[in-house]
Amino acid sequence: MIKNNLSIILGSKRMKMSELAEMAGLNKNTVLNLYHDKSTRIEFEVLNKLCAALDCQPGDLFEYVPDKNEHRDFLGDLY
Repeated sequence: MIKNNLSIILGSKRMKMSELAEMAGLNKNTVLNLYHDKSTRIEFEVLNKLCAALDCQPGDLFEYVPDKNEHRDFLGDLY
């Protein structure tokens, strides 16, 4: 599963979602959905704007956390 760290980053910078939306030139709903982990995908353009506004790398915003079931399913396919 992909873990979204936007809320952690905004909290550490003491930044509001509306401030980020304005700085990045993004729709407030886009930031709101990312913040509350309701997004199922992200456009590279949005990712680029977030990284520029937050002075971070894509890997700071998102990280892969293996799900136990995913790992088991993958291993099952190998055998």
